[in-house]
Amino acid sequence: MDNPDSHDDIGALDIVIVPPTHDLGDGFQVRRALPSRQRRMVGPFVFLDQMGPHVFDAGRGLDVRPHPHVCLATVTYLFDGEILHRDSLGSVLRQGKSNLFGLQCWVALPTRHEETDPAFAHIEAGALPFIEGEGVEARVVAGSFWGRRAPVATLSDMFYVDVKLRAGARIAMPPEYPEQAIYIVEGRLDLGRDGVFEPGQLVVLKPGAEVMLGAPGPGPTRIMLLGGEPMDGPRFLSWNFVASSEERIEQARRDWQAGAFPQVPGETEFIPLPEQQGKPVRYP
Repeated sequence: MDNPDSHDDIGALDIVIVPPTHDLGDGFQVRRALPSRQRRMVGPFVFLDQMGPHVFDAGRGLDVRPHPHVCLATVTYLFDGEILHRDSLGSVLRQGKSNLFGLQCWVALPTRHEETDPAFAHIEAGALPFIEGEGVEARVVAGSFWGRRAPVATLSDMFYVDVKLRAGARIAMPPEYPEQAIYIVEGRLDLGRDGVFEPGQLVVLKPGAEVMLGAPGPGPTRIMLLGGEPMDGPRFLSWNFVASSEERIEQARRDWQAGAFPQVPGETEFIPLPEQQGKPVRYP
């Protein structure tokens, strides 16, 4: 007897990444899904960290010394808690709770926009496009998806979407971009014949694959959808630097060591270049 689903037997999955967990001290844990040995980038996303969930003791928090970046945009999205942000533009975003749970991403910039002037934007949750269905809530954090576009400026075609599914709810994820992936934040994700996946996993889809996203229960499921157009060439990564050439990485290293980066107002600490830098890693 013919299998009515035989045309789809190969499935929609490319790879599944189970990121390692690193303890940064005091029990604060980070999971790094990108880059990995299995996959370096998804669209322009070259870096993806899950921070927490964690509750800091009174008077404590996650303190990161001033550090440099070139040729990338950082995207911080919090599910819970608040942070204090400072940068060389003088931007200050002060918030004071002790909880922290969210994702930190680096988005590589297209070659023609790599030297774009620095900018900072803080977008309140209420300003993000909201999509609601039967047991489904979604916010488009950056780029566009499902016909909705986020207000934050982007320099390449991409998407970054926060989706919450009540137990038993389902929604189709169409193949809107050549490179698409799903990061499971909380709960379990049911992808039908491709299986059920656990929190902390990054599921990378095959190009052109459409999948049905389901929450098998017993509780709700929260996921981040991400990806976009492939980059316009390879990228090199070394420490906090991402660029389309090794020469740009080397220039950034020299500039940081020489104190040529703009200073962050109110900050006096300096983090030196890593002693063992090695050759920049080429992606993909």
